[in-house]
Amino acid sequence: MRRSHRRPALRCLATLAFSLVALTGCSGESGEQAAATSPSASATPSAPAGETAPTTAPGDGADPAGTASPATAASWAGTKQFVQIDDARTSDGRTYLSVRPAQKKAHPQFEAWVIVPGEGPYTEVRMADDATVLLSVPLGDGKHPASYSRAEFVSRLTAQSSPARLRLGYDLSFDGQGQVTRLQSLYTP
Repeated sequence: MRRSHRRPALRCLATLAFSLVALTGCSGESGEQAAATSPSASATPSAPAGETAPTTAPGDGADPAGTASPATAASWAGTKQFVQIDDARTSDGRTYLSVRPAQKKAHPQFEAWVIVPGEGPYTEVRMADDATVLLSVPLGDGKHPASYSRAEFVSRLTAQSSPARLRLGYDLSFDGQGQVTRLQSLYTP
């Protein structure tokens, strides 16, 4: 009689253990260690709990030239986004980026990322004066992220051809005013 109760109990415990492993794997690592180590399977831009990641669609704050309005950039305030950067410029000592949401997927054979280009217009966002810039290959000099100045980033990005820029992705963190406080390029082979 006891034996018949063990099997359902073992199945229940196995299911519970599998669920805990799956949930633990989804929570990821903390801080910058997660950003510098192996890729996660997340393929969508992230947003705070309870919110959806904003996207820019044609007609939603876009002007006829195809760039989104600053209101769209402000909607990213306080979030983290995965984006492509089409262009970067410095004006009056401030750095501006033309960005649009994209997706990232772990490369099936290497410790790297595959960038899935986004669609729609680019949004111009401003970098904070004290923004952290971490670059890895091909914009940076090494496989692991290293710190660079905003001016070095602009110089290295604009030296890339437009098709090469489409293969690059960046994790951006925004402050409460919608300015970029942290930019990290992803290692791409």
